[in-house]
Amino acid sequence: MSGNGARGGAPRAGGDRTGEHPAGRRAVSELAAAKRRAQLVGGLRGLARAPRSGGGALTGGDGREPGSGAPPAGEERCDLCNTTIAADHRHLLNLLERRIECACESCWALRSGDAEYRPTGARTLWLADMDVPDEVWASFQIPIGLAFFMESTVAGCVVALYPSPAGATESELHFSSWNRMVELNPRLGELEPDIEGLIVNRLSQPPAYAIAPIDRCYALTGTIKASWEGISGGAGVAEAVSSFFEELRTEAVAA
Repeated sequence: MSGNGARGGAPRAGGDRTGEHPAGRRAVSELAAAKRRAQLVGGLRGLARAPRSGGGALTGGDGREPGSGAPPAGEERCDLCNTTIAADHRHLLNLLERRIECACESCWALRSGDAEYRPTGARTLWLADMDVPDEVWASFQIPIGLAFFMESTVAGCVVALYPSPAGATESELHFSSWNRMVELNPRLGELEPDIEGLIVNRLSQPPAYAIAPIDRCYALTGTIKASWEGISGGAGVAEAVSSFFEELRTEAVAA
């Protein structure tokens, strides 16, 4: 992938915009795919350079990004009691810090009813008929076409989180923007507060939308952070995002 990132969400084409570049002879689909890859990595590079807003990166209880698959000592441990747990384990959402906690079966059962914790959601729905006009998306003021949305009972509003090389960046939405989204897509009114979210990829063609458990939403951020290499991000970022959504679609049922 070229080191020339995108500015303002559009890929740079160097100085070669005269039609002499071999890309002019490629199929339209190949050009579109290359453009989306450039938008993804270019946007993420911009986020890596930009000052962070809000509370900084949101991570797992031991400093790991949820979904990164990189336990500190080569094994998974419960974030609440530090006992060893299986790779396929349950998660709890810490409501106050909006942080995913890895949990053993005992801690999951004991703490699921606590005021500060919620078990993550269970359903994954693929939303093939979502209606999200460009002006509605622009009203969210999200600088990249990857994000997830959750209703936070602590914040008292819908929160958008989008990935960057440093972690998840958080933005609280205006009620009018989200309400317009729900008017166009009534199924979003069924989102369970805190424990599940709407996950979005507008860099794919067609755009991809799914309702997913909140730990799967955070896993997108972990996927990007784990696959980021050096300053430019490397070629693996776009491939990792594509694979993530392909896996999500395999897990999902049609809405």
